[in-house]
Order: sequence, then C-alpha cells, then structure tokens
Amino acid sequence: MITNGFTYIAVLILLAGLLVGAQKVTKWKFFDWVPPIVLLYLLTMIFCTFKVWDMESTAGAYSAMKNNILYAMIFLMLLRCDIRKILKLGPRMLGGFFAASVSIGLGFIITYAVLHTSLGSEAWKALGALCGSWMGGSGNMVAVQAALDIGEADMGYALVIDSIDYSLWVMFLLWVINFAPKFNKWTKASTKTLDEVCARLEEEEKEEKGNITFSTILFLIGLALTVSAAGQNVGALLQKAMPFLDKSTWIVLVVTLVGLIGAVTPVGKMAGGAELSNVMLYIIVALLASRASLLEMSDAPLWIAAGLMILAIHAILLLILAKLFKLDMFTCGVASLANIGGTASAPILAGAYSSALVPVGVLMALMGYVIGTGGGLIVARIMSMFA
Repeated sequence: MITNGFTYIAVLILLAGLLVGAQKVTKWKFFDWVPPIVLLYLLTMIFCTFKVWDMESTAGAYSAMKNNILYAMIFLMLLRCDIRKILKLGPRMLGGFFAASVSIGLGFIITYAVLHTSLGSEAWKALGALCGSWMGGSGNMVAVQAALDIGEADMGYALVIDSIDYSLWVMFLLWVINFAPKFNKWTKASTKTLDEVCARLEEEEKEEKGNITFSTILFLIGLALTVSAAGQNVGALLQKAMPFLDKSTWIVLVVTLVGLIGAVTPVGKMAGGAELSNVMLYIIVALLASRASLLEMSDAPLWIAAGLMILAIHAILLLILAKLFKLDMFTCGVASLANIGGTASAPILAGAYSSALVPVGVLMALMGYVIGTGGGLIVARIMSMFA
C-alpha cells in the first residue's frame, strides 16, 4: 500500500503516460472506442477499490495538487478560444451550435425532472458536471466539479455515461452521414454559406502557429500557475463581497475570464498551451478517480439509461430546430458532436463529410470550451429545483 503522497502522485502520472503512450505506439482500434482518458479513470478507480494507496495518508497531496492544477488547466484550455475566429463561422453555423447546446441542456433538465427520485437528490450535481462536458469538454466537466464541490464517487457515474453513451452517439452520427442528401432536402437547407466559410478557414489554417520551445513552455507554465494562484485569491475576495455565489464558482469565473482575454493577445498564439492543458487534464482526471471506489457505483446502469434519454431528447429537439431553421445535416451533426465530443471527435466527423471541413469542426468544438462551464452550472442550478 502506498502511503507517501509524492509516490502516490508519481504513480498516477506514470499510469497516464503509459496509457497515452500505448495508444500512440500500438495504434489499436480499441483506443478509438475507449480513449486513454476513460481507461485512466477506470483503472485508477480499480486501484482505489483495491486500496493500492492509503486514502488518509495521501489526502494532503491530493488536496494540494487538484485545484491548483485545475485552475491552471482552465486558463490554458481557453487560450485556444479566440472569439474573433469563432465568430467567422457565421450566424447560421453558430446558430446550429447553440441549438445543439440548448437541446442538450433541456435534455438534462427533462431527464432529471423525470428520474430525480431514482437517481437521488444530489444527482443534479454530477449531471451538471456531465452537462459541462457535453456542452464543452472534459476540462469543463472538472471545472463544474470544482465549482459544485462534487464527490469523486458521483463523478464516476458522470464519467461512465460520458464514455458509454458518448461512444454510441459518435457511432450513430457517423452512420447517419449516408442520409445527408435526404435530410437536407427534408429541411430545405442550402450549403452555400458552409462552402464559403470552409474556403475562408482553409486559407487561415495555412498560417502556422510556430514550434513549441523551451521558453514558451516555461513561460506558459509559470503564467498558468500564477493565474491559478491569483484567481483563487480574487475569487475568495469576490465571495466575501458578493456571497450569492460560492468561492469555487467565483474562482472558475475569474480564471475563465482571464483565459478568454488572454486568447486575443499574443499569448494565445504561443505554441504549447494545448499540450500543457492536456497534461494537466490527465493529472486531474487521475486524481479524481483515485478517490472513487467501484463499490460506490451500484446504480451505474440507471445512469447509463439516463444518458441515453438525454441524447434522445437532444436528437428530437435538434430535428425540430433543423426543420424550423433549415439547417443541413453537417451543421447539426458537427454542432452536436462539437458539444458532446469536443475537439477529440468533432473534427473527425467533419472530416468524414470532407477533409476541407475539419477547421469548422475544430472551431465549433473550441466554442464549446467557452460555454461549457457556464452552461453546465446553469443547467445544474435548474435541475437542483427538482431535488
């Protein structure tokens, strides 16, 4: 049994590195269905269940690392989200993205209103974190987790839904590509605007961001940790002055704002921010899973069913909106996956339509990072009314 805090952190980071390395070296199709980040969560939960480390002895290392790295990760993640580039998608595609976001949020609210007695009175918190992920990405999920102070065991349920139901949704969206002509005819959609946006974005993609260097990596790490520290201090002061939001929520909002401002400065153009934020994300996910035992997940099948219900409601509402606003299949599908899958899968679906459309998928997914945390918190508060 591991009782040393440093050894505990080192083992978690090594496990993350081994899984990511295994995907790169082996290129197994298995990793397409079960990504390393999901395997990391499940394996770490198994280690926790079998008491590989002592929970009490390692608690200090866990508390010292988790939030400090989390807020640094949020800042780095948002440095990629240059609002000026996202707005170039045009009103129709942005409208499609927000239609997907709203329908996902309503899916969560309706599902919890129906199943709240079965899922439990505190389930709205974990579902709120999952909503943050399904409007943005895994980074938004852990940001909402910190803001709502969600227990690690409940986060396990959210990760299970995010893994299984998300995989089924990706398969479904790839399958329905074949019906795009019929769908576009049914909605009376035109793809002229899409073609124009795609051509414009392709030109911009030719401008390279630059190479990752020692100096940029060192600067970004120092800046991110400083923003994390300052954000926590400012958040504490804001909570005292305006107590209608708790300290964690204020911190997340402050760091998010600083990240969005940084994205439109030269700092946002520095190479390495995306890689660093991913490293921090894997560390945080491993830390969260290290405090969650599989013995506490007896209701997982019900949660998986709840996730499928959320997706079904989302699909029905998005179909209605597509018909009303004449949205094409590409816009609906990529907008949906940009929310639910983020940068990991939206570009893949976009590329399945045409390689020229990949930049559109990327920008839509980055838009999800902007709204994911706030959207998840808003939906969580609405769901809490049914608790």
